[in-house]
Amino acid sequence: MKILDGKVALVSGSGRGIGKAIALKLASAGANVVVNDLDEDVARATAAEIEGLGVRAVVCVGDVTDPTFGDTFVSAAVAAFGTIDIIINNAGYAWDSVLQKTSDEQWIAMLDVHLSAPFRILRAAQPIISSAAKAEIEQYGRAKRRTVVNISSVSGLGGNPGQAGYAAGKAGIVGLTKTVMKEWGRYNTTVNAVAFGAIMTRMTAGEAGSSTIDIKGKKIKAGVSDEILEAMEKGIPLGRAGTPEEAAGAVYLLCMPEADYITGQVIVAGGGWQL
Repeated sequence: MKILDGKVALVSGSGRGIGKAIALKLASAGANVVVNDLDEDVARATAAEIEGLGVRAVVCVGDVTDPTFGDTFVSAAVAAFGTIDIIINNAGYAWDSVLQKTSDEQWIAMLDVHLSAPFRILRAAQPIISSAAKAEIEQYGRAKRRTVVNISSVSGLGGNPGQAGYAAGKAGIVGLTKTVMKEWGRYNTTVNAVAFGAIMTRMTAGEAGSSTIDIKGKKIKAGVSDEILEAMEKGIPLGRAGTPEEAAGAVYLLCMPEADYITGQVIVAGGGWQL
C-alpha cells in the first residue's frame, strides 16, 4: 500500500514544468490526480503518464483566471472521485517589467493568476471539505487530514526588481495561506505555502525570449539570458538553480502524514537563495 493511496489531488497548471512534477510525485505515492492546463494535448499527455503509474487521472482544461474556473475544477474532482484531499495551487507565470513600465494589464494579470485564482479554487472547495469533515467528526470523532499547498516565491518574500506584479501576487498568497489556515484548522486541513527560488522551467530555461507562453492570445516572452542565470546562481549557496523535481519534493513533503502538524508555514525551496 502506498502512502497516498486513494487520495484525490487537484494540481493547477500541472500539464508541464513544476506542476507536472508535483502531479507525478503525488501519483507515484498513490494519489489520483485532477490535471489542469490551458493546452488540452499537454494535459492529456501528463494524465496518461500519471495513469501509467497505476492511479487515475482526469483532465480539466481551462484558464485558472476565468472567474468560473474554481467551480469547474472542484466539480471535476467531485464528479470523478467524490471527494477532495489535496489542493495544490501551482498555476502561474511571470510577466516582468520595471515599475514605471508595468501596465495595468500586466499588474492585473499577475494578481489574477497568483492570488485571485487560488482564492476562487479554495472558495469553491470549502463546502466540499467542510461537509466531509463534519460528517467524519460525527462518525469518527475527528476529520481525516486534508492539505492545501499554495505556491509562492522568494520574490514574494523579499521583492525582486522588475517583478512588482509577480512579487505582489506571490506575497498575497502568503496572507491568503495564513488566513485559510486559521479558518480551516477546524476541518483538520493543513494549509501551507512553498516559496520557490530559481527553478529551471520554460520560464527560466533558454535564452531570453527564445520561447513564449501564450496567455489569452498574448505571447509572453520566457527564458532568461545566460548572464542573468549565472548571476542568479552565484547568489545561491548551493551554486545552481533547482529542478522541477526538487521543487515538487518540497510540496510532496507537506502532503505526507509526517507533516500532519505543520500548518500556516512558508517553506522556502531555493537552495538558500534569499532576495
